[in-house]
Amino acid sequence: MRSLIVNKDGSLEVREIPEPEISPKQALVKTICCGICNGTDAKLIHRSFKGFPESRYPLMLGHEAVGRVVETGSEVKKYKKGDVVLLPFVDENPALYGSLVSGWGGFCEYGVVNDEGAYEAAPAENRSDAPEAAYAQTIVPDYIDPVDSSMIITLREVLSSIHRFGIKEGDNVVVFGCGPVGLTFIRFLKLLGIRTVIALDLIEEKLADAKKKGADHVLHSGSDDVRKRVWEICPGGADFVLDAVGISSIITQAMGLIRDQGKICCYGISPKTSAEIDWSEAPYNWQLQFQQFPSKKEEGACTETIYGWIKDGTINLKDYISDYFKFDHILDAFEKLEKREIAKKGIVVYEE
Repeated sequence: MRSLIVNKDGSLEVREIPEPEISPKQALVKTICCGICNGTDAKLIHRSFKGFPESRYPLMLGHEAVGRVVETGSEVKKYKKGDVVLLPFVDENPALYGSLVSGWGGFCEYGVVNDEGAYEAAPAENRSDAPEAAYAQTIVPDYIDPVDSSMIITLREVLSSIHRFGIKEGDNVVVFGCGPVGLTFIRFLKLLGIRTVIALDLIEEKLADAKKKGADHVLHSGSDDVRKRVWEICPGGADFVLDAVGISSIITQAMGLIRDQGKICCYGISPKTSAEIDWSEAPYNWQLQFQQFPSKKEEGACTETIYGWIKDGTINLKDYISDYFKFDHILDAFEKLEKREIAKKGIVVYEE
């Protein structure tokens, strides 16, 4: 199969590698598509993703894949041939891939999903825990376009993070960044009954999109007097400030926007693992929470809510997608990513 590989120098290449092997508890899937992640994929290419030092390269890239089941292991009950499933990965296997590391491998032409029920049904003396990813490797209903369903992976991550941050109905939230992730946070916050959502960005077009997604107020973070405006809208400061960009300097910017006991929430992997934080403008009491790697069990628990919003028309997946690329043009797609020419979500399509 063909796979997108990131080399030690950060260069990309499409390389032929063996198809993955499956255990009796797994299913083999043929990749339909894989979303391009503006955060994780870009950081892995730039070798700035926590936990992936240069010594771990080269690696197989991609973590937002969707595939069609082509073969099932003998103990699998969850999947059948033809099912469309979210989140197939390619695990490291020295016998097959030598020292090639898995950056989850979603941009491979084949991947693997796990049946957690098969692990749980094994005799006690032979039982082992299912990989956590199994709980988010779910079947896509027929009413959802398989290619667009790649976006569901991001939607579930965002919804599960809102729950983990503790944001609840009636709160006031400031969102830094109106890219695909920020827009998703804004939409979901309003669906969940958050009282006031204030969106900040440097690009007017993104602020206009944030308004369409339900933001109550939009502020240009480079020209508006942000602190003054936030305090006018939320006397005493906001309950939460959410960084949907992944830039450490936002933490300091957020300090003057939160109320006493307010929380600054950082979503995604920061390109640096240290930062100098200035809390001179903050209240005396505040909280800082990082959500860098959402729990797959928590993501899986959000699946039916997302499916319901799609089925009743509350969410249109195409609202979050700007570009589709054929796999033969995958290197061109990542060149556009590097040039910041993908406005929302870009999806690489393998299967017509």
